[in-house]
Amino acid sequence: QALISQSGITCYQQIDVTSPDAPAQLLELIDKLGGMDLYFHSSGIGWQNNSLNIEKEMKTLETNGLGFTRMVDTAFNWFATHHQNNSKARIACITSIAGTKGLGAAPAYSATKRFQNTYIDALEQLAHIQKLPIRFTDIRPGFVATGLLNDGKHYPMLMHTEKVARHIVCALEKKKRIVVIDWRYRILVALWRLIPPFFWKRLPVRN
Repeated sequence: QALISQSGITCYQQIDVTSPDAPAQLLELIDKLGGMDLYFHSSGIGWQNNSLNIEKEMKTLETNGLGFTRMVDTAFNWFATHHQNNSKARIACITSIAGTKGLGAAPAYSATKRFQNTYIDALEQLAHIQKLPIRFTDIRPGFVATGLLNDGKHYPMLMHTEKVARHIVCALEKKKRIVVIDWRYRILVALWRLIPPFFWKRLPVRN
C-alpha cells in the first residue's frame, strides 16, 4: 500500500511491491498528487525460520530485496528527473536492527535488512556523484508490536507502534541519516558490533 499527502491532498493506492507493475503504479500515484517530496518505504515481511522453509525464505527475499529495490529505485529515478524543482527530495526506509548481524533464527530477514542498509548507502553515494539533492533516512527499529509479530511468541523489548511512529516523525523532521529506535536498541546494536564472529556464532540467539 502507498500513501502520499501533499498540499492538503491525500491519495491512496494499493501497490504490491513484488509485482512488475509496481513502479508504474507508484509513478501514477505521484502524478495524481502533482509531485513528491518524500518517498517513505515501509513494506517488508519476515519470519523466524529455523527450519529454513524455502518458501518463507524466497518470499522474504522477493519482498525485502527485489520489492525494495524496485520501489526505491523508482523513487530515486523520479527525483533525479525532477530534482531542479525539488530541493526537499528525501527517501526514507524502515529497515531493521536485524541488519547488524546475521541472525540464525531469521536468515533471509537479517540478510535482506543488511542489503537494504547497504543499498541506501550506495544510493546516497550515487546521488552525490550525480549531484542530485536527494537525502536519505535509514530507520532501524527493533521489535514492534505489529501484525508481523502476531505469532504467539515472546519478543523482548517489544515497542508500541505509537511510540515508534513518534520516533520516526522526529527523525524525519530532524533530517537524520540513520536512526535506531529506541535507546535500548541503540545499546544492543553497539554491543552486537563489538562481538567477533568467533563468539557470535556461539551465541544462543533464539529470538
